[in-house]
Amino acid sequence: MRPWLAFGVLVLLCQPAAAQDLSGKSVSLLIGFGPGGGYDLWGRTVARHIGRHLPGKPSVVPQNMPGAGSYVAASHLYGAAPKDGTVFGIIARDAALGPLSNAPGARFDATKMSWLGSPTREHNACIASSSAKVKKADDLRTHELVLGDTGPGTGTRSYPKVLNDLLGYKFKLVSGFRSSADVFLAMERGEVDGICESLDSIIQRRPEWIPNKVINVLLQAGAESRPELKGVPNVLTLARNAEEKQVLEFLYAGQDIGRPFVAPPDLPPERLKMLRDAFSATMKDPEFVADVQRSKLDLEPENGEHIAALIAKIYATPKPIVDRVANLIK
Repeated sequence: MRPWLAFGVLVLLCQPAAAQDLSGKSVSLLIGFGPGGGYDLWGRTVARHIGRHLPGKPSVVPQNMPGAGSYVAASHLYGAAPKDGTVFGIIARDAALGPLSNAPGARFDATKMSWLGSPTREHNACIASSSAKVKKADDLRTHELVLGDTGPGTGTRSYPKVLNDLLGYKFKLVSGFRSSADVFLAMERGEVDGICESLDSIIQRRPEWIPNKVINVLLQAGAESRPELKGVPNVLTLARNAEEKQVLEFLYAGQDIGRPFVAPPDLPPERLKMLRDAFSATMKDPEFVADVQRSKLDLEPENGEHIAALIAKIYATPKPIVDRVANLIK
């Protein structure tokens, strides 16, 4: 082979690696909520470690982009963010259902987004201050319970709205909170009575609440009931017929999505692989694992392929069920 030809082949072989080198670049990790909540904690924890697993080991800067239950961040990632691997983010587990239900502000196609993975699976709990009249789930049929919610597209709003209609509960929602941390403060000030929120977020932010009976756990939701919530009904078992079961399964599908990290659509294949590989490597990084344990977070990672397949399954839900849920959560 002629020297100039060999050199040309070498350049071509090296181009993909060079194209992925992020040396000297600043990578942005968008967080779809304000500071202080569970998504913010997960986003900042991943940001501290994932840069070591990206080509060139760039700095990864977390940036809060709250609004509309993370639809603002998701829509930005979908339409405006560069498609070169320098911007990705964490959005609400239920945000992926927004476009399917024609939610206002959900200007993205969840089936086309580049899903990177989730560090955990989720388990939801509806809680009430011990001073509230509502002490158990059955009380919700006779007494009103004021809940704080963090915006459309989040379980803090959609879960209680559907449960009101489906099961005859009396949740009353107060909107305008930027994160669950703000709702917890409002509960302590007596401004609201409770919230439907990630159990891990509750335990991490207020570890004394459940063991000291500062709150009552009214309902739980997840594929399996949590042993520490013995006696607390699992919402998924409360359906009275096949249609209600489909509604609840669709409504709570986001629990398996966990705390999803996502990048813009139409990434070059090598860039998508770069981000997914970096995310998966981070989940196994001993320093990351130790950081997660210090924060008392529950590490049950899922990869991007799993999340993408789950999104596809959710979008195959029969239209009448989707329409019913969409009408309920407007």
